[in-house]
Amino acid sequence: MTAQLPVIVSQTGPVRTLTMNRPQRRNALDAHLVEGLDMELTAAEADPHTRAVILAGSGRSFCAGADLQYFLGLHAELGSPITFLRRVSALVSRFETSPLPIIAALHGHAVAGGLELALGCDIVVAADTTLIGDGHIRNNLLPAAGSSVRLPRKVGDAMARWLALTGSLVTPDRLAATGWIHAVVPVSELPAAAHGVAAELAHHSGPAQSRFKALLFDLTAMDPQQGLAEELDVFNAHWAANDVPASLNAFLDRKSKTAQTFPSNSGQQ
Repeated sequence: MTAQLPVIVSQTGPVRTLTMNRPQRRNALDAHLVEGLDMELTAAEADPHTRAVILAGSGRSFCAGADLQYFLGLHAELGSPITFLRRVSALVSRFETSPLPIIAALHGHAVAGGLELALGCDIVVAADTTLIGDGHIRNNLLPAAGSSVRLPRKVGDAMARWLALTGSLVTPDRLAATGWIHAVVPVSELPAAAHGVAAELAHHSGPAQSRFKALLFDLTAMDPQQGLAEELDVFNAHWAANDVPASLNAFLDRKSKTAQTFPSNSGQQ
């Protein structure tokens, strides 16, 4: 049996679409998916015909976060998932610093790690029914792929604090008002809307665009690298001191019981 590809790649003119392909897990992040995204971003950057990238998710969601069962396996083996999370954090930073403009096309859920992937992209387009939020604290977790650094910059301090400190999920219209979401469309129109945005960016591609993107990253008020390193250190300390695996096991147990009546995907935050 052929192994399922973690990322589906398609190309339309100068626009390359990377579609996360763990639909049975709502594209929950594990090492296979993260490595696949990293590899395909490298390939896109090396292709002279690719001038913009769309990041999308297959199935019912963009990305519902990290795979919590994978987290618990890493805890059993290594005592913490921090090594894996350093790779996730590095991947999101690659999105932010890539010379290619990257568009996130959100649908279903963009939560926790899924939100962090979107925060690393340049432009966000969302289906109007998408649920978006940080969500970490609902499972006694802290972010470790950039939410504490990027969320206030992208949506403003007040909205960032609400999303972070309540774990609430909101619809895209709430975030479109902040300027972070470029367009909100019916889910049936999402692929075309994302491609339209990508084509516009591709039309203006070139050294000036790439260098301007680098300036936008380099000239922020906060040192991003220092903030990202601090976030990972705080995550690791919190994981060790607050029995996070117990909270994750409780969450997965509740999801399992719910699935007996209403089929759903467990194992992601």
